[in-house]
Amino acid sequence: MTVEPGNMTAQQVAGGESHPTEHHHGVGSDDFKPEMGTDGTLTEEPHHPNPATPTADRFKAIGEVVFLYAICIAAALGLSALLVEVTGGSSSEVFNALLDGSIRGPGRIGATIGVAVPLLLVAIGTIVSNRAGLVNIGQEGQLYIGAAFGAYFGTKLGFSGPWVIVLLLAASVVGGALWAGIAGVLRYTRNVPEVLTTLLLVTIAAQLVGYGLKNQWLLLAPAEGRANRQQISQQLPDNTRIPRIELFGNEFPISAFIAIALAFLIAAAMARTVWGLRLRMLGHNPRTAQRAGVAASRYGGGALLVSGAFAGLAGGMMLAGGDFGNYTLVPGFPANIGWTGLLVALVSRQRASVAIVIAFVFACLRTGSGFLAATGVERRITDVVQGLLVLALLIPPALLFLRQRRRQMNSGGDRT
Repeated sequence: MTVEPGNMTAQQVAGGESHPTEHHHGVGSDDFKPEMGTDGTLTEEPHHPNPATPTADRFKAIGEVVFLYAICIAAALGLSALLVEVTGGSSSEVFNALLDGSIRGPGRIGATIGVAVPLLLVAIGTIVSNRAGLVNIGQEGQLYIGAAFGAYFGTKLGFSGPWVIVLLLAASVVGGALWAGIAGVLRYTRNVPEVLTTLLLVTIAAQLVGYGLKNQWLLLAPAEGRANRQQISQQLPDNTRIPRIELFGNEFPISAFIAIALAFLIAAAMARTVWGLRLRMLGHNPRTAQRAGVAASRYGGGALLVSGAFAGLAGGMMLAGGDFGNYTLVPGFPANIGWTGLLVALVSRQRASVAIVIAFVFACLRTGSGFLAATGVERRITDVVQGLLVLALLIPPALLFLRQRRRQMNSGGDRT
C-alpha cells in the first residue's frame, strides 16, 4: 500500500502520523514492515514470521537430546567392553552370554520378566514419594516386611479358597505401607528427615525378619520340612502362588500384566487428577502448597504410604511368584531388588511409563549375569555395566539443566 502526501488529513500531519485514513496499521507493528520506495513514498509490506521456526527449533532440541543420550550410552557400552577385555575376557562372548541368559535362551524371557516385575513396582512407589518431594530410600526394608507379612498369611493362618492369593498380596501391601508409615509419622510429628528413618528401618526390618525365621511360631518352617538349623519359611501352598501363562515357550507370570497396568494407572493419576497436582505442588514448593490449602501431612504422608505399599506388593509378588526363593522366605530374600528399583526410578526421571523399559533392561542384566560363568568373567561385571548405564542415562539431563541455567543467567545479565 502506498501513502501519498495528498491523501493525508490535516490531523495526521499535525500529529506527525503517516497513517492513511482508510487503513490503520501501526508503522512499527508486527504485521507490517515499512520501507521507502524509489519515488519517495512510504511503502508498507506485510511481515509474516516464519511459521516453521518453532517446529524446527523443537526438532533441533529433540535431536540434540537424542544425540547426547546416544553418545553417553555408546561411551558406557564402550567402557564396559574395554573393562571386559582388560580383565582377560571377550566382550563379544560376554554380550552373547547376557543375551542368552536374559532373552534368547529357552524360557529366559519369562524369567527376566519375573525379575522386572518387582523392580517396576518398587520404582512406581519411589516415583510417587519423589513427586511429593520426599526421599524414600528404604524400599529394601519395606519389601522385606511385605514379603514377611505375605509369608505369615500364606503359611500360618491356613486360609483357603480362590481369593487367598489376593488376600496374601493385600497383606504384603499392608506390611510395606505400615513400615513406610513409621517414617511418615516421624517426619510430620517430630520433623525427622525421612531419608534417615527409611534407611535405618532397612536394618531393623532385616533383624525383625531374621528373628521371625528363627521362631516357628512366626515364620520358621516345621523341623520336618527343612534341614537342621536352616532358617527358612514354609513353602507357600499351591493356592497362594501366582498363576503363569505359557506363551511362545515361556511362562509369563500374571503379575507382569498387573505391574504394567499399575504403572500406567499411576502415571495417569499423577498427570490428570487433583491428587497428582497437589503432590506436584507439594514437591515443588511445600510452603506455597500449604498456603494453597494442601495438607502436607495428609498428602506427603499418603505418598510415603503408597510408596511403601508398592514395595510391599513387590515383596509379596516375589514370594508368590516363585522367581526368588522357590516360594519360601529366607534371610537376604530382597536380593537388592529394593535398591535396584530405586535406581530404576532415578534413571526413568520419575516417569512411570519409562520405568517399564528401564526395569526390563536392568532385569536383563541381572538374569543374564548367571550365564557369564562359561565366559570366565566374574558375574559382578554386570554391576559395573549397570552403574555405567545409570551414569550414561543421568548425565544428559544434568548437562541440559546446566545449559538451560547458563542461558537463563546470560539472558538475565543482558536485560540488566
